[in-house]
Amino acid sequence: MEQGADWREVYRSRITTPDEAVKAIKSGDRVFLTGNASVPLPLLDALVRRAPELRDVEICHPLTICPDDYVAPEMEGHLRVNSMFISANVRRAINEGRADFTPVMLSEFPLLFKNGHLPLDVALVHVSPPDENGVCSMGAESGLTISAAEVAKTVIALVNEQMPRTLGDTAFPIERMDYIVPADTPLFEMPMGDDADGDVVEGIAAHIAGLIPDGATMQMGIGAIPNAVLRFLKDKKDLGVHSELISDGVIDLVEAGVLTGARKTLHPGKIICGFLLGTKRLYDWVDNNPLVELHRTEYVNDPFVVAQNERMVAINSAIEIDLTGQVCADSIGTRMHSAVGGQLDFIYGASRSRGGVPIIALPSTSTLRDGSVVSRIVPTLKTGAGVVTSRNHVHYVVTEYGVADLYGKTVRQRTAALIEIAHPRFRDEIREKAKELKYL
Repeated sequence: MEQGADWREVYRSRITTPDEAVKAIKSGDRVFLTGNASVPLPLLDALVRRAPELRDVEICHPLTICPDDYVAPEMEGHLRVNSMFISANVRRAINEGRADFTPVMLSEFPLLFKNGHLPLDVALVHVSPPDENGVCSMGAESGLTISAAEVAKTVIALVNEQMPRTLGDTAFPIERMDYIVPADTPLFEMPMGDDADGDVVEGIAAHIAGLIPDGATMQMGIGAIPNAVLRFLKDKKDLGVHSELISDGVIDLVEAGVLTGARKTLHPGKIICGFLLGTKRLYDWVDNNPLVELHRTEYVNDPFVVAQNERMVAINSAIEIDLTGQVCADSIGTRMHSAVGGQLDFIYGASRSRGGVPIIALPSTSTLRDGSVVSRIVPTLKTGAGVVTSRNHVHYVVTEYGVADLYGKTVRQRTAALIEIAHPRFRDEIREKAKELKYL
């Protein structure tokens, strides 16, 4: 900040419009885009408008919840996405070769920028209004953003009246912002589990709940299953949360007196996460709420930090799993679908925790576009499928038909256990194939 300047004067001097702000982006620049529910859409829209004047601008981001204009075919040669987590809006562009995907564990995502592997020219961030000291909060998405914003040469900030002020390691002062664009717009919302098969999800959630001890610290990945589990925990005591993200379901557990964090061995009494993904109810609840702290993802997701939580429960999903225990969670054959995210960070961290419970949860079947139903427990993964959690890391696998504990088991034992929790319709077929493979 300029010597002797009041932060309010600096703030006013840096206010501009989205279209003026993105003029700071030049051809050949690498741009970081804040993701998840915090995509600064007015800035992104302005960049799309400016795109015809630019060449070869790379946009790096995690999962984004927003329209797909910035990866439309007409953006080719102007803007090119490099996503580290494939969300629905960029999936087609990546699989058509019009956008890029960089595989990386979520714990190492911010380090790509922080350690200079991907130097940043510009960061587009989305923050809360400043406090009385001129310090904003990164709000709903801090963990993946703050390190990137600190190393970018230029920071363009959307300062949104509706962004909650989250606590923890989220502070970002006005002096670090080169261009400030005021806004008063709602955050993107992503309710968990609206389109899920209710009976199947409830069955899986009930089995998972049986594995969670009193005093456990929990990580919940994205999706219907982790969120549904929370509804089955009302009879538990002194649960805690240390998770890459939280959603609306944690509010009910706090209000029910179940989620207290009293027995956490790391950050007792606090809900620790990297970002928020839910509805306005969640964003309002976390605003200035001292119970919730957001921290950098390179800290939250570090397996050796995760492991410091005793009774650490990690709940993550999968696309398919083979009879040896290999978990595919990022692709459908060779077709890229999502990413590793924080799955391996937390599965490994929970496995190293005293009393830890690493869980992979998936429905036993999947319905394809043509209406046919296939098993998600398979003799072998599809050709080209990505192994996210290796057979060496896997512990518990849960479907609506039960729990298979694979850790320390032979391939023969794993095969038998997985067939027991496969859909009954496919068990005989899988068993015959397993015999051909000499697994049984």
